[in-house]
Amino acid sequence: MAKYRKKPVVIEAVRWNGDNQDVISTFIGDNGYVKGTYVDIGTLEGLMVASNEDYIIKCIKDEFYPCKPDIFEMTYEAV
Repeated sequence: MAKYRKKPVVIEAVRWNGDNQDVISTFIGDNGYVKGTYVDIGTLEGLMVASNEDYIIKCIKDEFYPCKPDIFEMTYEAV
């Protein structure tokens, strides 16, 4: 079996803390909306939900995805 490594790509991300609705709404625009303590995000795979403390990632083709904090911290580092 062949092994592969992700190419280094710089992404934008914002962490949902349950209190930064304006920041999240500006960041994701029409790609989702804050719904109480959750953020509904329209992705290429369908609707996904970001919970409190999740990161919301803007990828290289301007698509958005939620990411759990532990996965985010293992995958990304500040630039």
